[in-house]
Amino acid sequence: MCLVGYGHYPLVGYSQNLVSMQPPVQKNQQTSPQANSSVLLREALMQLKTKYHVDVMFEEKLLNDVYVNPTLIQPGRKLEENLRSLLKKTGLRYKKIDEETYLILAPKSADTTDKATTSAGLSGILTESTSNAAGIKNEFSNPLDVSVSGKVTDENGAGLPGVTVVIKGTTIGTSTDPEGIFTLNVPDENTTGTLVFSYVGYLPKEVLLSGKSVIDIALAPDAKQLGEVLVVGYGSQERATITGSVVSVKGEKITQTPVANVSNALVGRLPGITAVQRSGEPGSDGSNIRIRGTNSLGNNNPLIIVDGIPGRSLERIDPNTIESITVLKDASAAIYGSQAANGVILITTKRGKTGKPEITFNYNEGYNQPTRIPEMANAAEYATLLNEIDSYNNRQPRYSPGDIQKFQDGSDPWGHPNTDWYKEVLKPRSRQNYLNATLTGGSERIKYFLNMGSRFQDGYYYKSSTDYKQYDFRSNIDGVISDNVSLRFDVAGRMENRNAPNFGSGNIFSGLMRSDPGKHAYWPDGTPGPDVEQGNNPAVTSTDATGYDRTRQFVLNSNIRLDVKVPWVKGLAFSGNASLDKTFRFRKRWETPWYLYSWDGSSYDTNGKPILVKGKKGFDDPRLQEWAEDNQDILLNGIITYEKNIEKNAFKIMVGSESRRGRGNSLSAYRRFFVSSAIDELFAGGDINKDNTGVAYENARLNYFGRVNYNYFEKLLLEFVWRYDGSYIFPKEGRYGFFPGVSAGYRLSEENFWKNALPVVDNFKVRASWGKTGNDRIDEWQYLSSYGFNANTYIFGITQENKLLREVRIPNENVTWEVANQANIGFEAGLFNSKLYFEFDYFNNKRSQILWQRNASVPSSTGITLPKENIGKVRNSGVEFNVGYKNQLQKFRYNVSVNGSYSKNKILFWDESPGRPEYQQSTGKPIPTDPNNPDGDLFYQSLGIFRDQAAVDAYPHWQGARPGDVIFKDVNNDGVINGNDRVRNEKTNIPRFNGGVDINLAYGAFDLSILFQGATGAIRYIDTYSGDSGNFLQDFYNNRWTEANPDASEPRAFNRSQEYWRTQFNTQFIRNTDYVRLKTLQLGYNLPASLINRIGVSALRFFVSGYNLFTISPDLIDFDPESDNTSGSSYPVQRVVNGGLTLTF
Repeated sequence: MCLVGYGHYPLVGYSQNLVSMQPPVQKNQQTSPQANSSVLLREALMQLKTKYHVDVMFEEKLLNDVYVNPTLIQPGRKLEENLRSLLKKTGLRYKKIDEETYLILAPKSADTTDKATTSAGLSGILTESTSNAAGIKNEFSNPLDVSVSGKVTDENGAGLPGVTVVIKGTTIGTSTDPEGIFTLNVPDENTTGTLVFSYVGYLPKEVLLSGKSVIDIALAPDAKQLGEVLVVGYGSQERATITGSVVSVKGEKITQTPVANVSNALVGRLPGITAVQRSGEPGSDGSNIRIRGTNSLGNNNPLIIVDGIPGRSLERIDPNTIESITVLKDASAAIYGSQAANGVILITTKRGKTGKPEITFNYNEGYNQPTRIPEMANAAEYATLLNEIDSYNNRQPRYSPGDIQKFQDGSDPWGHPNTDWYKEVLKPRSRQNYLNATLTGGSERIKYFLNMGSRFQDGYYYKSSTDYKQYDFRSNIDGVISDNVSLRFDVAGRMENRNAPNFGSGNIFSGLMRSDPGKHAYWPDGTPGPDVEQGNNPAVTSTDATGYDRTRQFVLNSNIRLDVKVPWVKGLAFSGNASLDKTFRFRKRWETPWYLYSWDGSSYDTNGKPILVKGKKGFDDPRLQEWAEDNQDILLNGIITYEKNIEKNAFKIMVGSESRRGRGNSLSAYRRFFVSSAIDELFAGGDINKDNTGVAYENARLNYFGRVNYNYFEKLLLEFVWRYDGSYIFPKEGRYGFFPGVSAGYRLSEENFWKNALPVVDNFKVRASWGKTGNDRIDEWQYLSSYGFNANTYIFGITQENKLLREVRIPNENVTWEVANQANIGFEAGLFNSKLYFEFDYFNNKRSQILWQRNASVPSSTGITLPKENIGKVRNSGVEFNVGYKNQLQKFRYNVSVNGSYSKNKILFWDESPGRPEYQQSTGKPIPTDPNNPDGDLFYQSLGIFRDQAAVDAYPHWQGARPGDVIFKDVNNDGVINGNDRVRNEKTNIPRFNGGVDINLAYGAFDLSILFQGATGAIRYIDTYSGDSGNFLQDFYNNRWTEANPDASEPRAFNRSQEYWRTQFNTQFIRNTDYVRLKTLQLGYNLPASLINRIGVSALRFFVSGYNLFTISPDLIDFDPESDNTSGSSYPVQRVVNGGLTLTF
């Protein structure tokens, strides 16, 4: 026997036959060398030894006169793959002893090893110094595992990564590497078993081992994706048989977006989803999600369901625990009845899988910064603008040319600073990180998925404790009690800590925009600067010098489910489910006085340093308010299903009942007059003006639901869903509502005529649906009179104050459901084995019985506050599409898809003041930005800027108009500019079109995912606090009207509160927020298994990723297009750059 050694293994030669073996039966095919084309196998193995730094052991007689082609050794391949190539035609096989030792063996059929002789022989060989002698001897003295290797490819011969390879009936398995290569050690007792190969999108394949050491197979694509199962209401369905408008995204896609809030990872990935992120504040950075646009005058939020339980949060789920997210957009949502009018989002978390325990660690670290910060005028420019305002108001300019020069050149840092407030208060970048660990595995009887994670987001402010911290866990256990009974038990919890300055982000960012750049954030010696406005200096109010606002929240979600198959009735099953959700929330707001320092500009100490005067700001005394909440939700349901196939006809019936009960209470307490700011507890507060209060609530719902599915040979598809819903919100006489839905589909591609005529179109399905859903997300108890305590008190002959009880709402005894009638028609198509795929939908939703007050036809001046009535009607319609192409060319894999959705609504009826001109009416037009203030969407129409006095004299104008003012259009041509010239603007802050381009590329061990996302059809009004009360945007300064620039695009310098064309909404200051942005990018690399297996690691992936990396919005340059605050006072949306790794054992 010969041992080819390297490193600490000695090179040993030995010619004695240790075992009696027959020569390989295929040997005669390679016993004679061919000129310049073959080498001895022994020499080829020596090359491998040198290249991979390993030991290769073999018996001399096995390799006698065996020649191989040296070109079989490929430099870029793994050792096992090269060994497999060399040995494939020789009939020999190899055994991996450890990470650095390989043994060449005869074919299994020729193996007549005498294990005792082998053991003795090895002892004789390895007596010198081989450190692993005992291990190798043990391999021969016990039954040998057989090393089976191979390559799994697609129909084109390209390697498939991540294919699961398992010995049937066991937990022994592995998966293919990025090249499609696998190696599996098969125990001796399983060498006659079966290997099962499975991969998403491909048909599974079973291969008998029969002593084989090399297995190369090709998987056939499941072109019609019959194996893909989507989660739907109270169950799941194969994609091919779904007749509703349902879309889904896998959890792997969600994890590509490096954000702490899952709601920010959906936009651009699914047609029909509008997700707008208004703020980037840690812990409050979620997106407002709407399905198919705006449908109601009231609540438009979809119903969120996590693992079958409604009311749970989407935003704070650990993304690595998500298996899939499914969205029900049409009649398919009717099974959820009164809460499904705005669509349903179903989140399914991961579960255990059969196999050995697998531990995965995920860690990433990143930095975020605002996507955009407004560029403001500098100190010299702001002084120039203020001088212009003085000139327009016939006042002496407040700044001399010398002052402006000092602002500009920085020659007087104490008296004439040039402060960039954003740079003074905001860090260039802030940290975020994420850590997650999962354990998954199981047997046929029990499977488990365990997860623990933490995340951290830091705030933008310098010297601030603003941050968000979350710690979470999840345990999903599946157990099989018997062949017909299984049990599922899930527990998840999280702790959320939110810390923020007492002043609030709105006040801080408003202050940053308004602050005078000619004033100090900090004096040159580091002392806090002066009062900018009413005690607000953002450099100080963004810290905890003014106190703090802290929230702690603890959430526990638990669920247990029992599934029973009735053995004596085939197809009959029962499931019962019980869940308990608890939430504890504690908030503490501590408000303390703070101190700023001013300088009169002339007082100096003996050293010539300016004398600063300390001034107390805010409250004279500290104040503390605390809130504590405890909420509980219990859900119970039972479901019966029955499936029956009669020849080509398949039936499935499901009925169930569900009850849900919630209760909770809250307490709050307030104290002031604290002796010291050092003690922030209630007991230290004074007894004067203290306040304590408490609230409790209880609610309940009861409903019955069902679904009937029928398909004929999976060609003709029918579905009927229904729900009979009862809600505590309505009076007993109208407490229940019936919500049905029906849908149908026809898979023409399953017909023979289609297959013959259009064989390239392998999947084509048309579908249509209609459903009735409800919306009970309205104020509670509207059918009852409501009373409250007045803040006013009275004293009649006693010292005790008494509160006054008064009626605050007139009841509506007929209040009932808001109803949505939803119609949808669409088709799905797949061409060329579904490499090219299409999906298209048209929808028309009509909402009726919307609760609204008659506060226009019966004005509030009558002294009557009317109750809300079910009078509103809205129609919303639109289209959606998704098209993509996927393919693989050898090692290069790609999948590119484009999706988009467009929707537009209009009010069919609501209460509106009579006599208004058509161009001001809201009926027949889209829902206003704020339905409670419909006149907020009335705008004067800007025709440009009065360039000179002649232009002012030539057109109707407000009294006092002058050159540089905005020209308002005389809409009704009466020669007067007044409120009758305002026109309703039909665009709001919600986009009408949303879309995305999803690009996924992979080559070998590298993968790249890119998501471009965009939206059109929304607007933003720019209403900054400019003038004496605040700075101006740089863009305004550059493009404003002056006598030297009469053709400017922007008006003259102004005081916001004084000019009619600034106090009145007009289109001059409207900006379109159409945009395209690089929403997500991730580049990853998977280390080769040959490298990491040596250290006991099964997979190691490094990646870098980004979020909101760049944005193009031609009409909006200073603000993020998703942020909609008109004055710039919202916390900026974040850009994230991130890196991390995923490690699997």
